[in-house]
Amino acid sequence: MNTTDTCGYAVRKDVRNHAIVREIDERRQHELWRSVGVGLLFVTVLLFTAWQHLALLEHGYKVDQMQRELADQQEISRQLRLEIETLRSPQRIETLATDRLGLVEPGPGEAVVIERVVPPQPPPGSVVASK
Repeated sequence: MNTTDTCGYAVRKDVRNHAIVREIDERRQHELWRSVGVGLLFVTVLLFTAWQHLALLEHGYKVDQMQRELADQQEISRQLRLEIETLRSPQRIETLATDRLGLVEPGPGEAVVIERVVPPQPPPGSVVASK
């Protein structure tokens, strides 16, 4: 008997094969696990490389930021040193003393220079009495 009907359509036979058990192909399983291992290794290397690259970029940004901060701090330091030198200027001190404090410059005979006298060290072999 032919499987085609008189209409020209093919009729499928209903085959029940649910009782058939497939055997596992060991060679194919081994190849699958090897491919998975190689893929995992590749992904791991790729992720590690990307992590290193991102860490390098992050450190580069930090270095740039620190260089900008250093330049800013150096400018502030330069301005403060200039201000200190301006404040230490003898002309400025004289102007403040005469204008704000009302001090006057002493005349030629009015100035008395006081020198500090340091007592000489006693000779090394002498004994000095103490109270």
